[in-house]
Amino acid sequence: MATSDASTADREIVIERTVNAPRELVWQAWTEADQIRQWWGPNGFTTTIHAMDVRVGGVWRFIMHGPDGTNWDNHNQFVEIRKPELIVIDHLEEPLFRVTASFTEKDGKTHMTFRQVFDTAETLERVKPYAVPGSEQTLGKLARHVESRRR
Repeated sequence: MATSDASTADREIVIERTVNAPRELVWQAWTEADQIRQWWGPNGFTTTIHAMDVRVGGVWRFIMHGPDGTNWDNHNQFVEIRKPELIVIDHLEEPLFRVTASFTEKDGKTHMTFRQVFDTAETLERVKPYAVPGSEQTLGKLARHVESRRR
């Protein structure tokens, strides 16, 4: 995990991962609905995308289907897009949080920083037991997805 911003340290999760794929492939995996549905969500989850309008103010609605049959509706809005280096997304229903995904490329690999800042420290404490491993698993699925597309 990366260093936290002092003003949000008590309510954020930060995960870093380097992927053996160029930044453009990682960017496409994050911004194309047909790709993100293949890797988004923790291990055992699948995702159905209902809307994905990747632009500032655009909506991203999807359902994560848990391995136990539970469906998790998600409603998000894109806040900032700087191709190919930054995506900022607000999760607009409980739990409330902002995702900032940043991408830097070096030697054909992409370093990602995935930051979730929750509305309160209490929200973070409530979701942390599943949010941290879930986010790590999701980024692992992303890594496998983009690395397989390199071949």
